[in-house]
Amino acid sequence: MDAISDSQSERQGEALYSVQGLWCTSCALAVEAQLARMPGVSAASVHYPSATLLVQGQPPALEEARLAAAVSRLGYRLGPPEAIGDAEARLDAESRYLTLRLLMAVAFGMWTMLASLLIYAGAMPSAELDVIMAWVSGAFALPVVTYVALPFYRAGWRTTRAWRPGMDALVALGALTAVGVSLWLLMLGSPEVYFDTAVMLVTLLLVGRLVETLCRHRGLRALQALHRPPAQVQRWVADAWHSCALEAVAVGDRLRVEPGETLALDGVLRDGEALLDLSPLTGESAPRRCLPGDAVAAGCRNLGAALVFEVTAPAGECRLDRLREQMWWQQARKGELQRLADRFAGWLSPLAVVLALLTLVATWLAGVPTEEAWVRALSVLVVACPCAVGLAIPLAGLAGSGQALERGVVIRDPGAFETLARIRSAAFDKTGTLTAGEPQVQAMHSATNLPEPELLALASVAARGSEHPLARAVRRYVQDAQDAGAGGELEIVQAEEVGGRGRRVSLGDGRELLLGSRAWLAEQGVATQQAADSGESEVLLACDGALSARFTLGETALPGTAATLAELRRHGLALALISGDRALAVRRLADAVGMKAEECYAGRSPEAKAKLLAAMPQPSLYVGDGLNDVVGLATASVGVAPLGANSTVQEGASVALLKPGVAGVEVAWRLARRTRRVMRQNLVLSGIYNLLALGLAVAMPIPPLIAVLAMVASSLSVVANSARLALAGEREPQVRQQSQQVGALGTAP
Repeated sequence: MDAISDSQSERQGEALYSVQGLWCTSCALAVEAQLARMPGVSAASVHYPSATLLVQGQPPALEEARLAAAVSRLGYRLGPPEAIGDAEARLDAESRYLTLRLLMAVAFGMWTMLASLLIYAGAMPSAELDVIMAWVSGAFALPVVTYVALPFYRAGWRTTRAWRPGMDALVALGALTAVGVSLWLLMLGSPEVYFDTAVMLVTLLLVGRLVETLCRHRGLRALQALHRPPAQVQRWVADAWHSCALEAVAVGDRLRVEPGETLALDGVLRDGEALLDLSPLTGESAPRRCLPGDAVAAGCRNLGAALVFEVTAPAGECRLDRLREQMWWQQARKGELQRLADRFAGWLSPLAVVLALLTLVATWLAGVPTEEAWVRALSVLVVACPCAVGLAIPLAGLAGSGQALERGVVIRDPGAFETLARIRSAAFDKTGTLTAGEPQVQAMHSATNLPEPELLALASVAARGSEHPLARAVRRYVQDAQDAGAGGELEIVQAEEVGGRGRRVSLGDGRELLLGSRAWLAEQGVATQQAADSGESEVLLACDGALSARFTLGETALPGTAATLAELRRHGLALALISGDRALAVRRLADAVGMKAEECYAGRSPEAKAKLLAAMPQPSLYVGDGLNDVVGLATASVGVAPLGANSTVQEGASVALLKPGVAGVEVAWRLARRTRRVMRQNLVLSGIYNLLALGLAVAMPIPPLIAVLAMVASSLSVVANSARLALAGEREPQVRQQSQQVGALGTAP
């Protein structure tokens, strides 16, 4: 009994929350430190750009009320994850808040700078007027260093209470030191004040914060582009259609979608066929034909007649909602580079304070005037602000994730994002991955005396509800050959699907149907005739242990597959096609997409796929869509779920593609490499700046104003370098189009 209790106590869970009131990356680190010290909490990670908190630990320790009480002691607020609209409203409020303070800082700081400039330039005719002008400079600086700078003081105090002083603590200390030194000099009758340094420090940091907020807005726009459901829908109630709020719709309700309207929720198509435009959701250029019983997703647009579907997921739980939530989870996790940056920023601030105190004491003992010693210490404090270090990784990651999402790739784990940039091999499943997820039945061969309409009815019932591409193809074939009600009169008592192999269905009249591969039916005791292997896929139907029909199916590679594989090979990646299908079918597809014979592995079980992936050059990537690919996806360093993959695969994969084909693999790989390169550049540049700036400030006198400008320039350089990801993403389609045009000209006669 004690062992069971110990096992339960060691069980780890995860919870995602939103933190309100964050002012900078130091605030995020302070919240992490506060929560990490709580009993039962093993780790806490705050993603500052999205204000998202991920907590790991024992489930009782992850309760919202308990965590909120700990966070509130620092002055922040904890709540559930924000919806897209709430996050946008929060960033809008932050932008207005920053803009108001920035305008005040500019309005009053302008006169402070003008007064200081007159003193520095010696424009005043007497020393007495210099002192008066210094007092004027201080008067205009007062609103800036009090009201405008109040958020810096508040955040500095909060982070210090959490024993994680960061940039705001240094800014507050620097601004107050500049004001204190200036007042002390004025009391001594000296006009050489540093009110302008405090004003510039606060003003330029506000500019940096505003730029950060605008960058975070850009990341949200990628999420907004997915889908915004309508507020009102048409629901069937009391034998009539009534308008109701989207939040009032429950699972099992029937909704009506008029031509041209967009589906608001996930569901299952009821009566008749539907023609859906998936381009807003997946980017598919051609509409998709859906049959009764097929799953339909929110975000699809109805191109045909009015359709009716049964809701399978309420508002907030649809696939698009899960994608948004997965984006928040992904951003809240920290990769290797982010953890390195946090550690660097964590010890930089205490180091700066120690160096400033040592500089003050050393210069004073060396005979330097006291006021100059204080100025030297002030420069050390200002120049060491770890703002650039804190922004180096999150902004680059946010820009990279936003670019990936805009191009149809959801990257759920920043650790996988960094691994993706270093992959050395890529393996692919065949059916539903390199080929269209919906193969076509080419012919049905009867193996019994049953009439064709009855065979079609049995096949329709056997395939109903299956997510396997071959079973869905059989059902579409039946739908075309028979009326829409084929098989509807047969009652299903029980249905069981064996992942990737077949499906067993028990009917109300006592008959048992088997639909699946030849090998699986043989294992179930069904006598199957040995047929010549033509390389085509096949599905066999058996009724009560006797073979009834054989369906032959054909597959074609998805558009752009050959070009994507060639591009990956050109960059040195080892490729493999691993399938459970027969050798001839695999070889036929390999020839179509330009893969070599030694790169093809046919007839592989899920366990065999995993062994092959483990033997490939590491890190490795695997793309698969079915239940038989789950083990392979878990074995590979990075698992990718293509469009239309099984729901279990989608949940377990690190990367999900929202567009048909595997072109998204190359997109994700290129973006991951580019993002990781920018992350490393940001981290190296910010680290070099801080170390060099600290060394120079300690070794030689640096005017505080120059220190302020250098510190802000380093932060803005990190923001600008991260913005290159977005600009490069916008230019890339144009560059590719030009390259294709040049290639076409080069091959023209």
